[in-house]
This record gives sequence, C-alpha cells and structure tokens, in this order.
Amino acid sequence: MKNLKTTVSILVLSVTLLGFTSCKDKKTEEAAKPMSSEMHHEDGHSQTSSDKMMSEASGNTASIIENYLKIKNALVASNEDEAATAGGMLESNFKEFDKSPYSSEEQKELTDIITDAIEHAEHISESPLEHQREHFDLLSKDLIDMIAITGTDKKLYQDYCPMYNNNKGAAWLSTTKEIKNPYFGSKMMNCGKIQKEIN
Repeated sequence: MKNLKTTVSILVLSVTLLGFTSCKDKKTEEAAKPMSSEMHHEDGHSQTSSDKMMSEASGNTASIIENYLKIKNALVASNEDEAATAGGMLESNFKEFDKSPYSSEEQKELTDIITDAIEHAEHISESPLEHQREHFDLLSKDLIDMIAITGTDKKLYQDYCPMYNNNKGAAWLSTTKEIKNPYFGSKMMNCGKIQKEIN
C-alpha cells in the first residue's frame, strides 16, 4: 500500500511538471514571435498605427480633463482654494500638451485654444470665487472645442445652465448625468440640463 501511494505521488508530480514545462515552452514561443505592425488586443481586435496615434492623442487630454473636473467640483462646492489649486495644475497640463499627433491645421487650432485656456486656468488659480466662475465659463468653451479635435477616452456630458451670466447661459462638462451646477453652487445646484453626451 505504501509503495502504491509513493507511485501515485510520483505520477502526479511528473504530470504537474510536464504541464508546467509545456506551458513555459508555449510562452517562450509566443515571446519569440515577431511583433506585427499592428497591436493586438485581448478582445481579438487589432489596432493599426493610426488608431494607436489617435488613442495616444485622446490620452493626451486625460490629465487636462481630470484637472478641469477638479475645478468644476470645487466650484460646485464653492471651494475657492481647491479651484485655485486645480487651476494651477491645469495651467501646467495645457503648457505640456503634445500637439504633434495632429495635422498642421489642427495644431494651429489647438495652439489658439490652448493659449486662451492657459490664461483662464491662470486666472482661476489666482482669483476669488466669482471671478473663477467667470473664467470657468470661458475655459469650458475652450475645452469643449479642444475635445472636438482631440476626442476623449472618458464619457462626458455637456451640461448647460441658461440662467448664468444674466441669462446668457453657460456650458460645462461633467462625468455624471446628475446636474451639479458649478456657476451657482448650492444657490441653484440643480439648475441646468444635459445638452449632449460626448464619446
């Protein structure tokens, strides 16, 4: 009986080692295969170099959108200090933005948008709350124009408040369907509507 257990144990160990070795060999074979000009995803789809370039380009806007949303959330909460901090970070993001993946015409448009947006981000970083909100209105227009060129990996909602700026109205971007108004904060938190969904 003892010999039978020993024999079974040796067989189990041998099968396990054999399986491990064949898996390892398969991984080595896969690693040795030359990379094609396309990148393959887990879902089986391939990504051409132009797709990759567009993906990198939209990824280029990720930190800009992130800090824009921090400003928006700070203004919703009427938190001047947090808006100022995020404004400074956003200013840096715009200055570091890489325009190289875009056509020369798009680069020219992006240069104009970014120059304008840097000024608004700078004002947000240095101004009192109501002045921050004025520049956030203009910054939102710039970012909406920018995303029309660059695209984004993040699902966004373009919201609109018809009452801001003496009923001239103002748009902003959000990641949620719920309206949280950055122009009035708690005074009129739910004033506004979704104009459109982006991405």
